[in-house]
Amino acid sequence: MAFNYDEYLRTNKMPTLWCWGCGDGVILKSFIRAVDKLGISKDDICVVSGIGCSGRFSSYVDMNTVHTTHGRTVAFATGIKLANPDKTVVCVAGDGDALAIGGNHTIHGCRRNIDITLIVIQNFIYGLTNSQTSPTTPRGFWTVSQKVGNVDPTFDGCKLAEAAGASFVARENVTAPKKLEKVLREAIAHKGFSYVEALSNCHINLGRKNKMQSAMENLDWIDSITLPKKKWEALPEEERINYLPTGILKQDKEALEYCEAYQMVKDAHQGKRGKITPDDFKKKI
Repeated sequence: MAFNYDEYLRTNKMPTLWCWGCGDGVILKSFIRAVDKLGISKDDICVVSGIGCSGRFSSYVDMNTVHTTHGRTVAFATGIKLANPDKTVVCVAGDGDALAIGGNHTIHGCRRNIDITLIVIQNFIYGLTNSQTSPTTPRGFWTVSQKVGNVDPTFDGCKLAEAAGASFVARENVTAPKKLEKVLREAIAHKGFSYVEALSNCHINLGRKNKMQSAMENLDWIDSITLPKKKWEALPEEERINYLPTGILKQDKEALEYCEAYQMVKDAHQGKRGKITPDDFKKKI
């Protein structure tokens, strides 16, 4: 029996405004299947999105949704989660939205380890505004802001998230939707900040301007620069730099979650416990 996506979609918003062949639709469907398999009620989940192609995500899902300003998805989601710690909160942002103007909020969401899932749709370009260099654009690629080739070093969001303190970090390709669905399922179920990078194609504003004339050529290029984590780890150190590892890259189930830590603050103010000391943060509550 075919899966009924309509139950989770605002069908009056269909068809989507995404370009034909865009990977955003694959990510949307993988997300919906993950939510369904986790058995989360639509009343108990909030999806927050920002600006860019990924910003339309919140328009299409029939759940509690917030469409925020550019780069502020994690900031809005933090407030939503602190006010509703028993609810599931998911952010969806592009690589520019999450790692450029929103980079500061992403870092501190990771640092706090608040129980939010951040899905970064990583297509290596500012797609909606027509091909400007993003933090993840490969060096040498043509963009409208660097027409002789991008000179900026490429940014690895997963490494940033790990270093900043996210307790769950993963990366997957839209070419492997079942694997992406599994990663999203584990990320949403994880208690703590989950950073998921979904590598997607933008064949209109990245691919065809860089000798990839179709969606499939763009997807083939993404496949050529990625390897499953086990295969990546088996490579000599000097060869790993040529590939992005996929799969679950970090999972720390013991890290203290921020809403739990904040509850200590509330309990102290209400006289339910004594003053908070550094020792309180050395163990799970």
